[in-house]
Formats: sequence, C-alpha cells, structure tokens
Amino acid sequence: MALTREYKQTVLSRIQRDPKFARALYAEAINALLEGETAVGLSALRDLVHASITFKDLARETGLGEKALHRMLSARGNPTTRSLVTIIRTIQQDLKVTPRVTV
Repeated sequence: MALTREYKQTVLSRIQRDPKFARALYAEAINALLEGETAVGLSALRDLVHASITFKDLARETGLGEKALHRMLSARGNPTTRSLVTIIRTIQQDLKVTPRVTV
C-alpha cells in the first residue's frame, strides 16, 4: 500500500517541530536495522534526512554523493556498512543523540 502525501507530510512536519519525536524515530530506525527490517530502518532514516538535515547537507558532511545517498536510503537501498555507519553518525550528531546500548 502506497503512503499518501498527507501522511508523509505529517511525519516530516512532526520531525521538524518535535525533537523528541525525531529522536524516537531515530531509535526506531536503528532498532529496525538491528532486527533485520532493513526497508523500515532505511525509510525512517530517509524521513529524518528529508525533515532535518537534507540530502544536500548530508552529502557534504559525509563526503558521499547526494544521488548515492538517495539510492542507499531508498526502499531497495543496499548501503555498505561503512556508508550506513557514516550516515547514522551524521544524523545522530544532527539530532544531538547520545547512543546508549542496553542488553
């Protein structure tokens, strides 16, 4: 089922105005990636980039190409571990998140 533009706009607006929501979405993205739900994790990261840092700024900060970043964070994206960690670290810094691992 395709998401409507209204839904996407709602999520992007909420990320922009609610830092707590943005951090929670970041945590969900990381958890999804760790649980093997790659498409879900990449989608959440893509939403965070669209709403906060922008792909142009992400490309400048990571040294990765803007088009390559779009492909990596697409539904069929297949980023290398190195690229994914670079993207995650940059988003983390933008959101001012300090990761904490619990077992």
